[in-house]
Amino acid sequence: MGEHPIEHHTTTVRDHRVHYMTAGEGEPVVLLHGWPQTAAAWTETIADLASSYTVIAPDLRGLGFTAKAESGYDTDNIAADVHALVTHLGYDQISLVGHDWGGAAAYAYAARYRDQVKRLAIFEMVLPGFGLMEEAMVPKAGGNFLWHMGFQSVPVMPEVLISGREADYLNNLFQSYAYNPDAVRPERMDQYVRSMRHPGALHASLGFYRDYFVSAEQNREHAKVKLEMPVLAMGGEACLGELPKACLEMAAVNVEGGAIARCGHWVGEEQPGYLIARLRAFLAGKSWTADDEPAALQ
Repeated sequence: MGEHPIEHHTTTVRDHRVHYMTAGEGEPVVLLHGWPQTAAAWTETIADLASSYTVIAPDLRGLGFTAKAESGYDTDNIAADVHALVTHLGYDQISLVGHDWGGAAAYAYAARYRDQVKRLAIFEMVLPGFGLMEEAMVPKAGGNFLWHMGFQSVPVMPEVLISGREADYLNNLFQSYAYNPDAVRPERMDQYVRSMRHPGALHASLGFYRDYFVSAEQNREHAKVKLEMPVLAMGGEACLGELPKACLEMAAVNVEGGAIARCGHWVGEEQPGYLIARLRAFLAGKSWTADDEPAALQ
């Protein structure tokens, strides 16, 4: 990784063992991954941003090499985990980037610690509690809805049905919600499957879905006072599209973003060049124009 190698660390915060990756130097940028991924999803992004920033990417509660807690998967609590790690590392002001459930946790962090977040970027997540995700979960012909959100919120049965079939289940999700079904490399997919087969990982990480309605209620409270920091909210055209921006416009007063062409849900692996270019502009406070789009897309 050149001058700024990615380092792996393990520490304990809030009586919870956390694995995280760091690289680079400069102002801190925290990257939060989603389900069923790990901090490894950010590998290409970390390697690039490390030339300008101190980049911190934890495995979230229940995922990767972080502890498989029995409870605490509502997004306010996940945000508290991340805040405890950031404080442990000696930072108070950060820029925050989240994808999928990491995006929901990033919103909760920004809402709870408003004066400690300089900029907030959310990719491919529509927040629980604002109505848009709930609408996307309503059954539609051909299975063209976010059926897994409801299925995975059910106690016990998802674990029973997925256990032993992790590779088949996860490969189906990755292919179904991608623009290019082969975008996530086989070795990275193998890493995610191995992670989900860690003892307790499947049961623990499904807690994000079991606690969906707790997170939704928390967000309805947070939304009573809109965020004021700059927000970037984007979805892949083959998945959530414009919905992340529409959702964050309900939650914040200064939002930019939209849809990413030739991209599905797995932004960091489907369009890493675009993600990095867009993040670099946003973190530096630079405007993004239509002329920037073609060069950044693969």
